[in-house]
Amino acid sequence: MPVSVSQTPNPNALKFTVGTEFDSPKSFAAGQQTDDPVAAPIIAIDGVTSVFMSADFVTVSKQPDAFWDDIVPAVSEILQEHYG
Repeated sequence: MPVSVSQTPNPNALKFTVGTEFDSPKSFAAGQQTDDPVAAPIIAIDGVTSVFMSADFVTVSKQPDAFWDDIVPAVSEILQEHYG
């Protein structure tokens, strides 16, 4: 299933629907060490501040001065590799 991206009420957060249910909600913050194979590369993207995984989606938040044009393709590629 292709990853779909949708807006949230927060302009610094986007919802990436992956179509695969996660076992339980997980949350990760920039600077937090994790060995999660999906969250680790996403949180390492320049400008990303947090990753929240729940149900069948991933919400990615960014710094206000970061650009979605730089972040979305990288996040989509990581999610597609794992869930596509």
